[in-house]
Amino acid sequence: MIKQLINDEKFTNIQKAQAGLTRLFLEAEKTGSFYRVLKNDQSLGVLLPDRLWQSLVEDLEALSSPNFRKKIAKARKEKKTIKASEVKKQLGL
Repeated sequence: MIKQLINDEKFTNIQKAQAGLTRLFLEAEKTGSFYRVLKNDQSLGVLLPDRLWQSLVEDLEALSSPNFRKKIAKARKEKKTIKASEVKKQLGL
């Protein structure tokens, strides 16, 4: 099942964020979520736990590689498929 990042979004207002920043980071880390910080119903920014931030940076770095993007484009054009059971076998799962 594909996990969509948007499903992990929570909301908080600026006053709560200022009063409990550490608590918000700990809660986000525990639940695998992130917080959008609002002021007067306008988004000011996002609080991301470090683990999620590092994962996003890694993905962005990979996607900035022309070689990586070429491999993705080539794989999308291929008609050959591999059954999930074979992938699991190859990975030892």
